[in-house]
Amino acid sequence: MGKITGYIEFGREKQPYRPVAERLNDWRQVMAPWPVEPLKTQASRCMDCGIPFCHQGCPLGNLIPDWNDLVYRDQWLEAIHRLHATNNFPEFTGALCPAPCEGSCVLGINDDPVTIKAVELSIIDKAWENGWIKPQPAGKKTGKRTAVVGSGPAGLAGAQQLARAGHEVTLFERSDRIGGLLRYGIPEFKMEKRVLDRRLDQMELEGVIFKPGCNIGVDVDAGDLCKEYDAVLLSGGATVSRDLPVPGRELTGIHLAMDFLPLQNKRCEGDEIPAGEFISAGGKHVIIIGGGDTGADCLGTVNRQGAKSVHQLEIMPKPPNSRAEDNPWPEWPRIYRVASAHEEGVERVYAVSTKKFIGNEQGQVQALELVEVEMKNTGGRLTFEEIPGTDYQLPCDLALLAMGFLGPEKAGMLEQLGIELTERGNVKRDGNWMTNVAGVFTAGDMQRGQSLIVWAIAEGRSAARAMDKFLMGASDLPAPL
Repeated sequence: MGKITGYIEFGREKQPYRPVAERLNDWRQVMAPWPVEPLKTQASRCMDCGIPFCHQGCPLGNLIPDWNDLVYRDQWLEAIHRLHATNNFPEFTGALCPAPCEGSCVLGINDDPVTIKAVELSIIDKAWENGWIKPQPAGKKTGKRTAVVGSGPAGLAGAQQLARAGHEVTLFERSDRIGGLLRYGIPEFKMEKRVLDRRLDQMELEGVIFKPGCNIGVDVDAGDLCKEYDAVLLSGGATVSRDLPVPGRELTGIHLAMDFLPLQNKRCEGDEIPAGEFISAGGKHVIIIGGGDTGADCLGTVNRQGAKSVHQLEIMPKPPNSRAEDNPWPEWPRIYRVASAHEEGVERVYAVSTKKFIGNEQGQVQALELVEVEMKNTGGRLTFEEIPGTDYQLPCDLALLAMGFLGPEKAGMLEQLGIELTERGNVKRDGNWMTNVAGVFTAGDMQRGQSLIVWAIAEGRSAARAMDKFLMGASDLPAPL
């Protein structure tokens, strides 16, 4: 805990952000550093709650009260030791995680919860600034060879844990750079890629071998990979985007979010993108279909590209400002939220469905026809019924589909290995993180479905321990909490 009376004396403060007018003119991180003393005050609000429900809210089992107390007492080195005990990459989660721990904070029963996420990010930032983050190569090699396929947060966490256990680790990534969605899905303004690169440097010094530009199942037969390595971890993510098959979908100017976002990230990396291939929102009326994090990433991107207007559509009704009666603590609070991207300019439209895209004679989208919908619960199943007479149109030169993901790609690697799938189309595994193929394990969105970065890291760590035990008969890697 922090100060005994801290939660009584001090209110919750918001993480500092750079001014909107400033940050819209660049691609740098939108959050500003939190000065030490005000941050220590926020950490002091962590109270002696007896049972810290923030633990159950965090899939990683982060020792949140421990490091809040250490920050309050100005013991930053001990704080980073506690943080790294459960989380390989707190700089990723501190910037990107929606903080389910805060939704479970006991203080949140009748007050604003502790600013856990901001404290976490400040701890790891100070650790990097002070040179406390060092490579941790294994003291003894096992002689076992492991492969990890997919370099998102699950694959990176699994690879680092396996290397620290003494195994040889080769990490395969089909993109031209390592990082998965951290590299090409998350915009630079949410997490600058230098933050990712310094972790990759650490992992290389720990012995991880990176193989970007290698698509397992296309460039390399998946069966041959399994013959070459003693164990394999599949962590390729849920990369099949949900499409919108309505009339006019074939028009020019309609793109999946994950066809749009990587291009800007590549440009921020310094890559030359041919003019005919780059998707720009400059001077256009933009409509983003989907109200989640990916939609917000598109929003911040199009505003920086100079969009003329932006609407963000959501089929669900607008959430309440505070918890509804059917959404009690410590459940995740389903409330109205304003991300930094929303502060930068957008009209958010709720409870609408897209009926069709409307184009001009040249085949370019120029408008969307929408209809208001009413959500109903029929036998425990949500349905959306159109409200007669509510049809209307919005101008649109660029439509971005950010409606989530359906699961992993089946063709190629999974088919070659004969991997069994769940009813939902995800990779099936047993209680030891192994697929139906002996020695082939899985973690992250590939087996869970679209989820949070904290789940990905937690599962990568858990799968690595299971692989270590499979290879060696026992494992000293941390057990899942």
